[in-house]
Amino acid sequence: MKVSSTIIWFRQDLRLQDNAALQAALERGGAVVPVYILDEEGEGRWPMGGASRWWLHQSLKALDASLKERGSRLVVAQGKSLEVLRKLVKETGAGAVYWNRRYEPAVIARDKVVKASLAEHGLEVKSFNSALLNEPHTIVNKAGGPFQVFTPYWRHCLSLETAEEVVVKAKTFPAPERWPESVEIEALALLPTIPWDAGFYAAWTPGEAGAKKRLGYFLKKLAADYGEQRDLPGVDGVSRLSPHLHFGEIGPRQIWAAARAQGKESGVFPANAGVQTFLKEVGWREFAHHLLYHFPKTPVQPLREEFAEFPWASDPGGKKLKAWKRGLTGYPIVDAGMRQLWATGWMHNRVRMVVASFLVKHLRLSWTHGAEWFWDTLVDADLASNTLGWQWSAGCGADAAPYFRVFAPVLQGVKFDGGGEYVRQWVPELAKMPDAFLHAPWEAPEEVRLKAGVRLGENYPAPVVDHKTARDAALEAFKALKAERPA
Repeated sequence: MKVSSTIIWFRQDLRLQDNAALQAALERGGAVVPVYILDEEGEGRWPMGGASRWWLHQSLKALDASLKERGSRLVVAQGKSLEVLRKLVKETGAGAVYWNRRYEPAVIARDKVVKASLAEHGLEVKSFNSALLNEPHTIVNKAGGPFQVFTPYWRHCLSLETAEEVVVKAKTFPAPERWPESVEIEALALLPTIPWDAGFYAAWTPGEAGAKKRLGYFLKKLAADYGEQRDLPGVDGVSRLSPHLHFGEIGPRQIWAAARAQGKESGVFPANAGVQTFLKEVGWREFAHHLLYHFPKTPVQPLREEFAEFPWASDPGGKKLKAWKRGLTGYPIVDAGMRQLWATGWMHNRVRMVVASFLVKHLRLSWTHGAEWFWDTLVDADLASNTLGWQWSAGCGADAAPYFRVFAPVLQGVKFDGGGEYVRQWVPELAKMPDAFLHAPWEAPEEVRLKAGVRLGENYPAPVVDHKTARDAALEAFKALKAERPA
């Protein structure tokens, strides 16, 4: 008896290897119909921002090319997921729809409706895990609830057996007798009409092959020194895998397996302390999804409810927020980070902490402003990680930074960009400023500034706030909030 075809619904799993839903579809037999649906309504209040749309365009192109190498292709559609899937089922005569799970609140709600509706019509509907080492609903603390502190969460996860990556061995994928209607990827209009993405192309190679190449390079060339190099934004010392992970061009099981393989070569797993530190960062990604799943309101509401009453500062006309977004705060390390973000769709993690602290503690503007800006400008904009990072910086989330931790931008610049490579790259108007004054150009004697071609208030701004004044005001606000908490 002929087996009906299976629709494999691609979402944030844009790869062929370690794809549990795809492997299950191949094992079921019959034709496999790979589908991608741009369903912005199904994302709730968090449809993709501009930078993520750019990445998605490139990644879909790469996935389609990989499928064509295996005698298949990617069917592309736009609209409500359930309506599109129903249409595709009718066109293909599919008897099954498979996909890999996502964990954002709006997507979970949508997927439940899709699964129930398709199942009611006699279809075999299955979902799989290809995004995480441990799914949020499988991890509980000793009290049977969710973890809210990273260290015990990760210690618990490390005590569990790590799932093996799913190896897809098929060289060709069985195609349907007739392909359903598909739109061109260009028709999704994911690319910007104004070419603000010019710097993205040199910075990134989206797609499964690009992810695999970067992981290999990182493990062989950078991982051993990761513990020391990861805080230095002026050097290539981090994995830069975050957008690949977000779009599912590589999965955490693959990263774990690659680290294990490297460890076997050296007789120890992980191979070195650098790899251990890196895998801990993978753990933070897992923790972020754990929190989002169990606390679905946190993208817009603080986990610690008392922070809903925090006295944020006024910002008439949004001038300070605009200066922060444009990298014109007058603090070089902050401005370098914000300009790197705009030019490449990415920012070094150490600098992310600095610019976030600056927004919520120096400018005393709500973390939600930062989260929304990052959402639109990051190629690795991930709802779980973005929420965790911003609530950590604001002190209102799980395992949050203590309220009295205020990153001093000058000290951060001196400590982690002492030679000025990072600032000089992204704030070229300061390129000729001596190291001694690079991170605080307003402290330089006027003749030094003039010799370096720096004219404060003209070609580079004076600081939008005084560090000490802003820090003191932030600490007072945080102390007042702490004092008002119920006993």
